Amino acid sequence: MHPPKKLIEVSMPLDHINEAAIREKSIRHGHPSAIHLWWARRPLAAVRAVLFAQMVNDPGGDRGYGAYRGQTKEDAAKERERLFEILRELVEWESTNNEEILNRAREEITRSWEETCKVTGNDPRVLPSSWDPFSGGGAIPLEAQRLGLDSHGSDLNPVAVMIGKAMIEYPGRFPNRPPIGPLPRGEGQTRLNGSQSWDGISGLAEDVWRYGCWMREEALTRIGHLYPKADLPKGYGNGKATVIAWLWARTVTCPNPACGAEMPLVSSFKISTKRGVGAFIKPTIVRGESPPRIQYEVRPGVGGETEGTVGRGGARCLACDSPVSLEYLRSEGEASRMGAKLLAIVAEGERRREYLSPTEGMERLALDVNPEWEPETDLPEEALGFRVQRYGITRHRDLFSNRQLVALTTFSDLVDIARNRVIVDAKASGWTDDGTPLRDGGKEATAYGDLVAIYLAFLVDQIANHCSSNCGWNSVNSQMRSVFARHALPMVWDYAESNPFSNSSGSFNNLHERMVKGIRGLRPNGSGTCFQSDARFSDTVNNVVISTDPPYYDNIGYSDLSDFFYVWLRRSLRTIFPEMFATLLVPKEGELVANPFRHGGKTASRTFFLAGMTDAMRNLHRRVHPDYPLTLYYAFKQSEVEDGEIASGGWDTFLAAVIEAGFIITGTWPLRTEKVGRMRDIASNALASSIVLVCRRRPPAAQTISRRQFIRELESELPSAIETMIGGSTDRSPIAPVDLAQAAIGPGMAVFSRYEAVLEADGTPMAVRAALMLINKAIDEYFTEAESSMGAETRFCVDWFQQYSFRAGPFGEADVLARAKGTSVEGVHQSGVLESGGGKIRLLRVDEYSDDWNPKSDKRKSVWEACHNMIRAVRVSESIAGALLSQIPEMGEPIRQLAYRLYKVSERKRWSEEALMYNELITSWRAILEVSRETGRRVEQADLFD
Repeated sequence: MHPPKKLIEVSMPLDHINEAAIREKSIRHGHPSAIHLWWARRPLAAVRAVLFAQMVNDPGGDRGYGAYRGQTKEDAAKERERLFEILRELVEWESTNNEEILNRAREEITRSWEETCKVTGNDPRVLPSSWDPFSGGGAIPLEAQRLGLDSHGSDLNPVAVMIGKAMIEYPGRFPNRPPIGPLPRGEGQTRLNGSQSWDGISGLAEDVWRYGCWMREEALTRIGHLYPKADLPKGYGNGKATVIAWLWARTVTCPNPACGAEMPLVSSFKISTKRGVGAFIKPTIVRGESPPRIQYEVRPGVGGETEGTVGRGGARCLACDSPVSLEYLRSEGEASRMGAKLLAIVAEGERRREYLSPTEGMERLALDVNPEWEPETDLPEEALGFRVQRYGITRHRDLFSNRQLVALTTFSDLVDIARNRVIVDAKASGWTDDGTPLRDGGKEATAYGDLVAIYLAFLVDQIANHCSSNCGWNSVNSQMRSVFARHALPMVWDYAESNPFSNSSGSFNNLHERMVKGIRGLRPNGSGTCFQSDARFSDTVNNVVISTDPPYYDNIGYSDLSDFFYVWLRRSLRTIFPEMFATLLVPKEGELVANPFRHGGKTASRTFFLAGMTDAMRNLHRRVHPDYPLTLYYAFKQSEVEDGEIASGGWDTFLAAVIEAGFIITGTWPLRTEKVGRMRDIASNALASSIVLVCRRRPPAAQTISRRQFIRELESELPSAIETMIGGSTDRSPIAPVDLAQAAIGPGMAVFSRYEAVLEADGTPMAVRAALMLINKAIDEYFTEAESSMGAETRFCVDWFQQYSFRAGPFGEADVLARAKGTSVEGVHQSGVLESGGGKIRLLRVDEYSDDWNPKSDKRKSVWEACHNMIRAVRVSESIAGALLSQIPEMGEPIRQLAYRLYKVSERKRWSEEALMYNELITSWRAILEVSRETGRRVEQADLFD
C-alpha cells in the first residue's frame, strides 16, 4: 500500500511563509547567519515550513491519513486548516526558539510517522533522520534539528562543513554548562545573560564573548598604535575621535605626457547624502608643481560639484581632463603600478559622525606598515563573479592593504592562544580532560577549547569580510559595504578601510556581539552531524528524509569565493583539524557548478553540470526514505523570455537531471524573499527567490507515452490542480499570480516525469524545455476557457486589453471586435468600462471608476467592471473590498479567475504596473473573502430581526 501523501504534495500557505521569509531578511540579531557568512542561505522560515510540510501527512484524498480514519472531506478540510495554523505560527521569527510552538510541530511530525507506519509496517518508535547533502550555510540541517530530527549535513566544501559542525554537531556536546572564562575588564557579572541558569548553550555563547573580548584587548595592545585617533577641528568635541573608517582611492599615473598627475580612481566623491549631515570630498588641483598635485578636502553638504572619475567606460584625469581607457588601468594594475591615496576620514563624534579631511601622517602610517605574514595563494585566473584579476589583483593578499594584513594576522594568531587559555581555565574550573580533541568526539576541556577556537576563527573571517580593500562605501547610509555584499568579487576603485577597534558597523565589537547572539539562538535539539562528502558518492546515510539546496547552475562559484575565508581559517584551525585543512585551497574539481572557466566553455560546463547533478540525484534516489518525498530548492537568478515564456538554461538542466535520476516531480512551490512591489522588471517579478521541487521515486516499470497522450493527460489533470492552487471554492489562500506559473509546473511535470519518456512524433524523447512550453500553454488554455463564460462585454475587454492595455485605439477596430464577441461598442460603453469619442475608444483605468459604484443597482454589470472596482476598493482597504464582494458573492470566482488571466497578459507584455495591481488583488483575496462572509452574516442576522 502506498504511504500517505504529505502536506507539501497537496497544499501550502505560501502567503504566510513568504511574508515571514521577507521579514526575516531584516533580522540582524540572533540569526545564525551572524556566525559565518554563506552565499544564498535559505531563510529559516521557509526551510522550517518545507520540512514540516514534508514530514506531515495531508489529511485529504485517498492517500491522506484522514482517509484511514474515515474522515469526510469537510473533516479533512478542517484538519488541513489546523495544520496550516501550526505552520503559520511556526514560520514566525519569534517562534524560532519557542518550545511550545516547536513541540506542537514535533508532535505532528511524530503523529504522521506513526500513522504512516500503520500503512507501511515500519517501526513507529524509530523516526527517520534527515540529510542535506549540499548543506552549505547549514540552514536546512539546523531547522531539521530544531524540529526534533536527528540531522545530518554534508558538503564538499570544508568551509561549509565547518559552519555545519559549529551549528548542529558540536554545540550539543556542552549543554547546560556555566561559562569558565574570566569576565572582561569593565563588565558586570555577565554581558549577555541576565540569569544564572546557563541553560542550553548559553554558557558556551558567554565564553565565546569573554574570550573574544580578551582577544580584542590583546590585539589592541599589540597593534593599537596602527589605529590612532583623529584630531577634530577646534570646537568639535574633546579634540580626539575614534576613526570609523579611512576612505581611499586607487590611483594611477595619468598617461598624458603633458600631465603625469597621480589620478584618483573614484566612483563618487560623496561621503554622506543624509539630510543635515551630508559631506563630500572636494579635490583641488595644485598647478604650480610638476606634475600637478591634487589635494583633498572634506566639506559639508551633499556635493555634486565634482563627478566621479571612473566607471564602466573608463576614467578621466582630474588634472587635465584626459580620458583614460580601462585597458590602460588594467595594464597599470598588472604592472603593479596602481597605488592608493587617502581621501577622507570618518570618525565617531559626539552623537554624530564627523567627516574629516585626510592628513599626511594618517596616510603615511598606513602605507608604511609591513606585514610579517600574508596568504600567498593565488586567485583563479578566471572565475564566476570575479572581476579583480584583470587589474593586477591576482593573489588573496592583494585583497587587503598592508595594515589590514597585519590586523588579520594578529587576530588569527590569537585564536590558538585563546584556545590554550580556554583549556587551562576549564581545568581550573573543575573540568576533566583526557586530551581527546573535538574532531575525535571529545567532550571535555581540550574539546571545549577547540570549539571556542572555531567560533573565534569564524570571527576573524567576519572581520576579513569587513576589513579588505574590496569594501566599498555607501554614502546613502554612510557606512561601509562588506566584501560580499554580492555573491561576487567585483572591482572596487575607492574603498573603505574600517577600524576594527571602533564600535561601528564592521568593527570587532559589532561583529563579535552579533556572532554571540547568533550562537545563543542555535538551541540544539536532537543529535546532529556534518561531514565532508561528495553528494554524488556519499553512502554515509540511508533511508533518510532529504531536503537540500543544491548549487544553482552557473550563478555562484562557491569554492572560488570561499577561498577568501579558507586562507584565514586554515591559518587559525589547521592544527585542530589537519585533515579538513590539508589542501592549500578549497577543493574545486568536484564542485557541481557549471563553471565555463573551469570546464572549457558553456557547452562543456553544461554537460558537466548535467552529468554530475544526475549522478548526485541518483545517489539521493538510493538514499531517500521511501515513505517521504524529497525536496529540492532551486533559485532563479538568470532569466530570459522565449516565445513569451520565462525560461532558464539552468532550470531546464536541473529538471532534466532530477527526472533522469528516476524522480517524479509532484510539486513546485515558489518561495520568495523579496517584495514583488519593489522589483523593477515584470520579467523578474515572475521569478520567485526559490522554487521548491517535491519529488518521489518513479516506479521501475514506468511506461513510455506519445506527445499526443501527454497533451491529453495535461488537459485532463492540470485544470483541477490549478483550481486547487488558485483557491477554487475553498477558504485556502490562493497562490499569487506572480507565483502561479512556477507552482503549476509541479502538476504538469508530475505528468511528464511519471513516464520513462514522452516521445515526439519522430520517436525522439521530448526535452524538458518542450514539456515546459506545453505546460505553460495548458495553463493559458485553462484561463482562456474560464474567460469564455464571463459574458460578451468582459471577453471584449480582455481581447482589447491584450492589444492596448488602457491606451486608446481605433473605434473601427473595436467595432469589429465587439461584433465578433456578440456585443457592440455602445453596449460595452453603457456597461461603464470604457470611454468613447473622437473615433477612439479606451478602457477606463482603475482610478477612473466611481467610488460609489453600487452593484445592486447596476443593471449591466460585468465581471470586468466588478474586477476593477474590487482593485479600486482594495487599494483603500481590504475591508472595503470585502464589503463590496459581499454584495456580489456570485461574481467572486469569475473576478479571481479574470485577475489571474490579466496578470498573465501583463506579465508577457512586460506591463509592470498592470501586473502588480492584479497580483495585489489576489494576494489580498483570503482577507477579502473573510470580510465578505462576515459582512454577509451580519446582513442576514439584521434581516432576521427586521
